[in-house]
Amino acid sequence: MDEIYLYLSMTPEALIASMLPPVAFGIYLAVGTKKRSGGQAMYFDLKNDFQSEYFNLSSIADRCVRHSDGQPKHSVYISIYRVLEHVPLEVVNNLYLSTRDGQVLKLQQEKQPSQIEGNYYLYKEICPVHPLIASSLNPKEFCRFITDPSKPIYAPKICFAEMNLGEMAEDPENGCADNLPYHHLNHIRDCLLELNSQDKHTKTVDRIEPLEYQYRCVKSGFFLGDYNSLLYFPFPPLQELESKYHRWWRSADL
Repeated sequence: MDEIYLYLSMTPEALIASMLPPVAFGIYLAVGTKKRSGGQAMYFDLKNDFQSEYFNLSSIADRCVRHSDGQPKHSVYISIYRVLEHVPLEVVNNLYLSTRDGQVLKLQQEKQPSQIEGNYYLYKEICPVHPLIASSLNPKEFCRFITDPSKPIYAPKICFAEMNLGEMAEDPENGCADNLPYHHLNHIRDCLLELNSQDKHTKTVDRIEPLEYQYRCVKSGFFLGDYNSLLYFPFPPLQELESKYHRWWRSADL
């Protein structure tokens, strides 16, 4: 019997069943259809014992079958609305990042370091909303802040990446960040300075930041969490990207 995989897509948010294993699925999402050619993809694979009262998983075996010519079923969409909040963190396996031309990088979960360097942070929220946020909170604090149910506005779960601030992470006013390709660099600096001068923990840099972004701006890695738990998927250091993952890194910089 053919194996069926479950994927939690972040761009866009969706729960998808597929007969394709993770890397092949990423290639398919990025370049495999005329509907979405040359686009980034970000998704998690889920444990095969995932059960849910919210999602209709009972029909997957009937819907996710080979085509008449024997080709595997590439995708069966289970849900496209409020997906992330209904997927338990304990069923999440690995994170996969696909470039626009279909190179796929696998990131495994690791324990979050006790201290991530810097006094200031820049977060790209990815799902379920996707603004760009400047903050004085470290990733764990930021996740709890965003998912705090006692607040009038919160998200039950959040997926985000920590982005590079260069020297501005220590010195927002004078720190150099000229090597970073942000088109709104001065605005980022102003937002960080506002955090420094006010009793404020976060400042929105851009409310409608595009879902696609430059992977080379990712700093520590990617995070997925709720108010009580946080999963961490570290981004490889530059030396590894240029050697071990050279093909992916070259593609990501296109």
